[in-house]
Amino acid sequence: MLNPARQAGLARHEAGQALLIVLLSMAVVLTIVLSIFSNSVTDIAVTTSEAESLRAFSAAEAGIEKALIALTAQSGSFGEDLFQTSVTNFAEGLTSFVYPVDLASGDDAVLWLVSHNANDDLSCADSAKPCFRGSKVAVCWGRAGTPSNSATTPAIEASVYYSSPPVSGSNYGGVVVAREVSDPNSTRRTTNKFTAPDAGGCTIDGKAFAFKKILDFSTLGIPASSYSNQNGLQFAQVRMIYNTDTSQTIGFDAKIVGAGNTPFPSQGRQILSQGTAGEATRKVEVYRLYGSIASSMSASIFSGGSLSK
Repeated sequence: MLNPARQAGLARHEAGQALLIVLLSMAVVLTIVLSIFSNSVTDIAVTTSEAESLRAFSAAEAGIEKALIALTAQSGSFGEDLFQTSVTNFAEGLTSFVYPVDLASGDDAVLWLVSHNANDDLSCADSAKPCFRGSKVAVCWGRAGTPSNSATTPAIEASVYYSSPPVSGSNYGGVVVAREVSDPNSTRRTTNKFTAPDAGGCTIDGKAFAFKKILDFSTLGIPASSYSNQNGLQFAQVRMIYNTDTSQTIGFDAKIVGAGNTPFPSQGRQILSQGTAGEATRKVEVYRLYGSIASSMSASIFSGGSLSK
């Protein structure tokens, strides 16, 4: 039988072990609780951030809608959130630019060579918004590395609409069209009779293009009186062909073809909207480009000579 002192020592030892177990258990429970709390706080923060991002995006879209209607810079609120928009004339005063929309096979890009006034009517009357004058423009297309002899190698059909003599007022009875077709695929050229692209590609705003074709207005039969004077050249419509596997980017360059070309007029509006909700900021960019003749109607609207009813 243990003496009283020995019994007291064992009791203290067991009590110490129990306290240690309790403390360890509390530490484990506290760790689990803190982990759950931390995850909950993180989840709440992520959820809040996602919600604010969606609200900021919605506010930016609301700003886009308002700017598209007014075509002027806008600022305001969408519920509790804010938006700020800017509206600029796209490509105005530039000698080269990348078309902002990728083109699938059969899609068109339009290069406006005549200016639009404040009412979006065709006009060269505003000295601050001159129309294009020049004898050549390079069309650049095809993503860098695009093979030249694939079945889906993109080709182009370029239609240049001009007035001969240069249009006066709103009389477009003398508008005619000149066309150029170019295909990098030498095998296809034996049957489609397209011309070969010019040597080398293009680089516009840091974007490399695999192919280029210089539209020489004189070679296309456009009289010098039309491309050397304002109100002569109207627009060029470029259709992408054969690229059934992927959309392609296109660009226009008036500076690599030599001196004498003036800058391009505005091609439409570029609208940038920034939405803000809480700590989140989102931006939306859209383009409202000037329209042109529908591709499916150009053949019926334009005869081989001039504009016809």
